Order: sequence, then C-alpha cells, then structure tokens
Amino acid sequence: MNNGKVIRRLLWALPLTLFALMASQDVSAREPSASEAAKPNIIIIMADDLGYGDTSVYNGWVKTPRLERMASEGLTFTDFHANSSVCSPTRAAFMTGRYQQRVGIVDVIVGHRDTHGLSPEELTIPRLMKQDGYKTALFGKWHLGEPTEFNPIRHGFDEFIGYLIGAADYHNHRGSWYDGLEKKDQQGYTTHLITGNATRFIEEHKSRPFFLLVAHEAVHLPFQTPADTVENRKPIPKGKLWSRERIRPKYKIMLEEMDKGVGAILDTVNRCGLAENTFVFFFSDNGAIGAGSNQPLRGGKFSHYEGGHRVPAIAWWPGTITAGTVTNELTMAMDILPTVMDLANIRVPKERRLDGTSMKDLLLDRADFPDRQLFFGYEPKLGTAMRDRNWKTIVSSNHVELYDLDKDISETNNLVEKHPERANEMKEAISQWKKEVGSRTNRAAPLRGQ
Repeated sequence: MNNGKVIRRLLWALPLTLFALMASQDVSAREPSASEAAKPNIIIIMADDLGYGDTSVYNGWVKTPRLERMASEGLTFTDFHANSSVCSPTRAAFMTGRYQQRVGIVDVIVGHRDTHGLSPEELTIPRLMKQDGYKTALFGKWHLGEPTEFNPIRHGFDEFIGYLIGAADYHNHRGSWYDGLEKKDQQGYTTHLITGNATRFIEEHKSRPFFLLVAHEAVHLPFQTPADTVENRKPIPKGKLWSRERIRPKYKIMLEEMDKGVGAILDTVNRCGLAENTFVFFFSDNGAIGAGSNQPLRGGKFSHYEGGHRVPAIAWWPGTITAGTVTNELTMAMDILPTVMDLANIRVPKERRLDGTSMKDLLLDRADFPDRQLFFGYEPKLGTAMRDRNWKTIVSSNHVELYDLDKDISETNNLVEKHPERANEMKEAISQWKKEVGSRTNRAAPLRGQ
C-alpha cells in the first residue's frame, strides 16, 4: 500500500477515534449544561429503626448536635410517617411513591417470605433521575431483594456500595458487602464507610446534578460500636443478649456516630459550594425497638401504634427552606418521590399512579398540606391502621381501636364505644382501600424504565 493511501485512511479514521475517546470519558468531567446546572442535587439520609424519642431534636435521650444543626437550619416534621413499622415495605413505598401493597411488599424480605424483591420494572426515584441526567448512588442498606435481578444497579443506581440483606456485622463485611453487582469487602465500621463513600461521591460529582441515597444501618442490630471489632469482642453472658442495660449504651454510641456522619455530609455539601442547590431529607424507616425510645408515642417497631411508624424527619435546603421552622402536617415516606420529582422538574409518566403527594409547596412556601386518609397495612400479622387527620383507627380481624391523637397522643383511650359512627366509617374506608391496592391491576402494572 502506498504512503498516500495510508495517510488518507488515517485521516479518515481520526475523527472516529476522537469521538470514541470523548464518549469513553466520564460524563461528570464535562461541563454541565445550563439546564443541568439549574437542577438541585438531592440527598436522602435514612436511619434504620430510629425512634421518635431518640434524638435531642425531639427532646430525646441522645444528644445529636448535627441533627440539631440540620433542624435549626431547616424544617422539622412532627407528624411524618414511615409507610410501615418494618423495613422493606417502607423502602419500597419510598422508592416508588406508591403504597407498598401495589408492588407486593408488605413484610420484611427474608428468604422466600412475601416476595423475592422489588421488581426491576418498577419506576423508582433513581431510575427517573438517571433518565433525566442525574448521577445516582446508594451507599448502605438495600433490603429490597438479594438476587442479582433486584440489585440497586438494576433500579437506576449508577453506583452501589453496601449490603443487600436486613442487617450485617458492622465490622466484618466478608460475604455481605457489595460494590455494584459484585461481592467486595470494604474494611471499616459500617457507619463510617457509608459516610465516607457518600462524601467522596459528593466531591466527585459536585459539578453535575446528583441523587444520593445514604441508607444507614444504624441504629439497627447487631448493637456494635466502633470499638466492638471482631478482635475486641467478648462472649455475651447468658441471658444478657437482649438486656437493655447491655444494649442501650451501645445504641447511644451508634446513634452518635450516625449523627457525626450527617454532619460530615452537610459539611461536604457546604465545602463544595453546593448548599444553595442541594435538598437534603433525613428520616427513619420505622420506629425503634426496646433499646430506643419512641416517647411520647405508644408502641414501636412491628406495631401499628404511632411509635411504630411516626418517625423523626428533617428537611434542609439553605436559602430555600426557611431555617428553624416546624410543621405539624401529616406526611409520609411515599411523598418523597413526587416531592423530589417536583423539585427537580422531572415529569412522572401519566400512566403511573402515585399514592404520594408532593410536599414542595409545604417545604418552600409553608403552604397548607391537603387533608387525606393514610393507611398502614401489615396484613395478616397486625391488620391495618388508618389516619384521618387527628383520628387514628386500628383494625385487626374483628378488633377495632379508635383514638383522637389531638387529645391522646399516646393512644391510651379507645373511643370506639364513644364514637361508633366514626369507627365504622374508618373501618369501611380501610376495607375499600384494601380492595383497591390488593387488586391485580394495581399490583401487576409496572412501567419499565426507558
């Protein structure tokens, strides 16, 4: 082949080679467009089994100065609810903006119980945000399915580092820790690893809009502090495994470490100059177990009383959300998806029926939130609970309880006999709701992400 032909072929191939090289570069390295730059970053921080009466924000027994700072600079919710008093259902509702019954997850995902996981065809927050150009990541707990088909990567997360099951050792991650689809050990204390991965992600993607889910294991069992390394552990005396005296001091330290993590994330957002364009929301997936506190509420995890699902929640967005404010509006975890989509100006397909309501106007303008009936279904174990403004009912088989939370926040005075008409109306509403969310058309109509 003569030199002239060789040169012509090289010149012809050069543009394709340059294009391939440009396409292979990480999109986070390029300059964001004007529309991307205007989009807010979204960070959701989820605690695990944190009670309403645990943190000092809610006059609890553990001093949490970083959460106090977040509240002083943001909006504190007094009547925010997890969708369930257990983990997996709340996470399913939060991720989809729908009652967990519509996606078939009403119980904790353990082995073959209930369902194997959240269908990858469901429309989720990370999938919607990724489609709109956001970088997406989850660090920490998933608990919406262990098989590869249910992995967070299959749901629109660009990056996932954490564990798929309900709980894992805080120090020994061999066999439980994942980096994407592959098992990969990461040494360190779980709470510190989650925080470190989150702050690194923020720094790496500060020039582009991102969605970050920080799903802490704390304060879920096993009750292990940073000092409780494998080498330092001593046998637990017989009868002391569930001792409140043994667990409570560890629980306190675990919460304090998570609080430090929240502070580190806010500090990173500020240091990167992102505070005025970043929305951060903190909440718990359900109430506390016996080692924690749900005061002044009755019940806790695995309970339909308020202590099972009314949880701490704080919204933070300096310069946009009025600092040091409090709202008593009745809100729920499934409201987060429509809220985030509203804040990011992302359209949800009309065919997708959402049960949640956007909190945007409440967050930004302190507008009144619409009254509505909310349901907490955990059939058949606990029956179904319902909130209608200040009224609360619990229906399990033929047993009915009715409370006026304005006058009885601790749910001690059953008013069924005093207000039988109100009790019957709410019982009928529960019956109709169960028929709706349990129908085949509502449970078997996922939308595949484009």
